[in-house]
Amino acid sequence: MLDKSKRNMEKEAPKGVNLGKSIIVPSVKELAKESITNIPSRYVVENGDQPDHPINPSLPLSVPVIDLQRLLHGDSKDSELNKLHLACKEWGFFQVTNHGVSISLLETFKLEVTNFLKLPMEEKKKLWQTEDNHEGFGQLFVVSEDQKLDWCDMFFLITLPPQLRKPELYNKLPQNLRVTMEAYVAAVKGLAQTLLNQMAKALGIDEGEMTELFNEEYQTMRMNYYPPCPEPDKAIGLTPHSDANALTVLYQLNDIGGLEIKKDGNWVPVMPLENAFVLNVGDALEILSNGIYRSIEHKATVNSTKERISIATFNSPNIDSELGPAKSIIGPFNPPVFRTQPLIQYYKEFFASKLNGKSHLEAIRLQ
Repeated sequence: MLDKSKRNMEKEAPKGVNLGKSIIVPSVKELAKESITNIPSRYVVENGDQPDHPINPSLPLSVPVIDLQRLLHGDSKDSELNKLHLACKEWGFFQVTNHGVSISLLETFKLEVTNFLKLPMEEKKKLWQTEDNHEGFGQLFVVSEDQKLDWCDMFFLITLPPQLRKPELYNKLPQNLRVTMEAYVAAVKGLAQTLLNQMAKALGIDEGEMTELFNEEYQTMRMNYYPPCPEPDKAIGLTPHSDANALTVLYQLNDIGGLEIKKDGNWVPVMPLENAFVLNVGDALEILSNGIYRSIEHKATVNSTKERISIATFNSPNIDSELGPAKSIIGPFNPPVFRTQPLIQYYKEFFASKLNGKSHLEAIRLQ
């Protein structure tokens, strides 16, 4: 365990962690308001960007569902833990019900985020990305002027730990949104830590090791707005990719489909249950589990008549930690399959490239 002086050093970590930048691009929402019938060529994806495998009718059309109260309490918690373990191994995605997060908080946050994403453009410009940092309104992973763009506007920011927030951005957020976000961020952190502790139990990872890795959790948030698209078959809302973090918590704000995950070479749609969260394993958790759990490629599609709004919260180990297979499960019969490197290095390299499936994770796999 860390000694007291080390903990104090962590709490006094330098402010202003900058994990990357993205080329500034126009607002898709503003473009969609122009009543265009054809999308600009920069949003027309190439065939290779949307793997076209038919959905296998023999596959379940829904990811596993985990009841958190059943996982934590009662006679069935062992079977629910096994269900979670299999979901992380075989799907990389699952939904969580009975999660204990206040429904009234979710409804309030939904309203505040929806209003925020629909602010007038003049107000959004005050919160737009800058040339040297990717926090704010815009798009991520845009690394060249001729790169194809997603049919999506997003707002991205660091939420935890508080000392890493960008004050010139955070303090400009509407007051009601900030207050509600504070409660939501804390609730999602608690949910993620509860699930990570259960996963550690299933994986045989020492509880102390998992706790130490996440004691100053690094958390970011991405609010997504997918406008209606006049040519949805030619565009993509979010390019196929796996997440770099440990555990993503997705809260969808309306009942419009669009999330699809790659399962056994097929694209399977995921429709969130009411008041449930959709969670997925990220690269950091695949590395931590030494490949037992799998981060999964996923994408967002768009449609011609309706908008889709979602909030993805990315939960990660401490930003100054080393990312590698958990030491408590590595040994002669379970050698590491990934190399260990500083987490911040992994993230900087991730954000410096365009999204491309799981290529970033595969680059650090040991041969």
